[in-house]
Amino acid sequence: MASVLSFKNVSKHYTRGKENVAVLDHFNLEIAEGDFVAIMGPSGSGKTTLLNLIGGLDRPSTGELTVAGERLDQLSGSGLSRWRARHVGFIFQFYNLMPTLSAERNVELPLLLTSLSAGERKRKVAAALELVGLSDRGKHKPGEMSGGQQQRVAIARALIADPTILICDEPTGDLDRHTAEEILGLLQMLNRQYGKSIILVTHDPKAAGYASRQLHVDKGQLLDAPMAAA
Repeated sequence: MASVLSFKNVSKHYTRGKENVAVLDHFNLEIAEGDFVAIMGPSGSGKTTLLNLIGGLDRPSTGELTVAGERLDQLSGSGLSRWRARHVGFIFQFYNLMPTLSAERNVELPLLLTSLSAGERKRKVAAALELVGLSDRGKHKPGEMSGGQQQRVAIARALIADPTILICDEPTGDLDRHTAEEILGLLQMLNRQYGKSIILVTHDPKAAGYASRQLHVDKGQLLDAPMAAA
């Protein structure tokens, strides 16, 4: 199976005053297309930096980083923006929905910069909301929905442009256990039935258990890194 993500000797460091701080150090990893991987590690281990690199929000200091067939370490800032719009859907802990917009309008937002007609956007929004089980809540604003429903809207928004990879940063951290399990089950369904490649960062071992495999990061190093299936 082809790789959707490949880190080859990737390092990332930041300058803090006169000090050079290494966050990732000669990091190597491959993730297969269609895999569901949970990344765990203590605070300050490099998980956020790892997600920023995978999602094209940052570039490595050294090394080769290929995601969805593109060398991200070679792209310009504008190139990374265009790449993100095509290939990445982000799902966050606190939903990041626009409170004054309905669920339909929140889901539609990523499509407003495309050449799709209003009718085409409407059909895609309806399909995305149906997929996450919210066909009857499209006219409701975030404040009129539960936390779990808001996260489903956020997932529909992440899916609307049919991204290559879903990046989930503690997506159940603000939810009760029952609702969290519903959201994790939805992600698992998207992976198993629709073949979505999913990267999940979590502190919760139970959440990580929904993934196909688990990786552990500490002090900028991968503690175990099974390679992508051949």
